[in-house]
Amino acid sequence: MNNIKVLIWGYGAMGKGIAEMLLSKEGVEIVGVCDVNDQLVGKGFLDFLDGTHNQENIKISSDIDSLLEQEIDIALLATDSFTKKAYDKIVKIVNKGINVISTAEEMAYPKASESELSKKMDLLAKEKNVTILGTGINPGFIMDLLVIALSGVMSDVKHIEAKRVNSLSPFGPTVMEEQGVGITKDEFEERLANGSLAGHVGFKESVSMIADALGVKLDKFEQQMKPIVTSIDRKSKYGEAKAGNLAGIDMTAQGYIGDNVFIDMKHPQQIEPEMEGTATGDYIKIKGTPEVNMSINPEVDGGIGTIAMCVNMIPHVLNAKPGLKTMIDLPVPRAIIGDMRNLLD
Repeated sequence: MNNIKVLIWGYGAMGKGIAEMLLSKEGVEIVGVCDVNDQLVGKGFLDFLDGTHNQENIKISSDIDSLLEQEIDIALLATDSFTKKAYDKIVKIVNKGINVISTAEEMAYPKASESELSKKMDLLAKEKNVTILGTGINPGFIMDLLVIALSGVMSDVKHIEAKRVNSLSPFGPTVMEEQGVGITKDEFEERLANGSLAGHVGFKESVSMIADALGVKLDKFEQQMKPIVTSIDRKSKYGEAKAGNLAGIDMTAQGYIGDNVFIDMKHPQQIEPEMEGTATGDYIKIKGTPEVNMSINPEVDGGIGTIAMCVNMIPHVLNAKPGLKTMIDLPVPRAIIGDMRNLLD
């Protein structure tokens, strides 16, 4: 049986992590890597990874059209956060009859923010007989799919609270920009006012996924953001915050039934949180019958978690019926230790 042939589009922090994990798996083979960064293009993709690997050191290319002409089973798209920005790339891949897994946060439940684009992607994927999935650690698992799974032991649900206190340090420059890492408080207020500060991308997607999975119709969605200002200098691999500036953003969101909050989201994110005594963790509280409380300390690592979700979902995407799918449509994610080809139908 031939290896599963994989293309990686986007070779930043997540793309490189995906490559490293794929190289540790049986039954998969990286056949192409695409990025537009001049410091990467033309160099071997293995040159940016640690250790030695038993795979051809394919050169990174900026020419995605040429890369897509080869035989590829699935493309892992590690670019963008928003469906609108990822859409053209996804269409380009799908038009070649290639399956797609995207790390774009909004793609975890794209109909929440981009209903029309979701319909177009679904129709195109069915026409080309392939599957599209957006996933990651959050959205995609911790604050949505895991909540949904925990509710499966309950006869009724009255209120849901999901809280993730996490470190941004594993993530690349795009996330640092979205989270305002390093900007001043005045810049925060200015960007908040003009709508140019994204903060956490995915609350609407997570809230919508939970509500739809539970068969609940929400009447209103709201979200808020506050600055997390550091009192000391902090530095991560891809971000830096001087004392008095932002180390990240405290995001909250709510999904309402009538005037009552049914889903309550809390998500403070910052680089190097331990430097000022902030312990990371993931917490889910579901009120109902019976009440369910979950606590994970420290947090599930966001970088490794996102990479693993993308890699571990490969066989499930290849097995899925054609169309645009979400994590509630596919089998339960699990670590794949053996040969990935053994999981293919």
